Amino acid sequence: MAAAFDTLSAAKELQAAGFEQTQAEAVARAIRAGQGNLATKDDIGALRAELGALRAELGAIKWVLGLLAALNIAILVRLLLI
Repeated sequence: MAAAFDTLSAAKELQAAGFEQTQAEAVARAIRAGQGNLATKDDIGALRAELGALRAELGAIKWVLGLLAALNIAILVRLLLI
């Protein structure tokens, strides 16, 4: 879970830096709203696990396709030699 963003403290800091109150509050709200779209370490870890599983499946599919190609070639060679 992403760390909580303290909009009140952020707005006060922005005001101290020269922002007007309405501007500071708007910026703080925008930052808070944007945080909902950030990936957490747990999200990234879950994606890595899913990618690992997909890579394993892809490896198995490649192996099966290679075997099928070899069998098709063997059948074609056998048919041509008859």
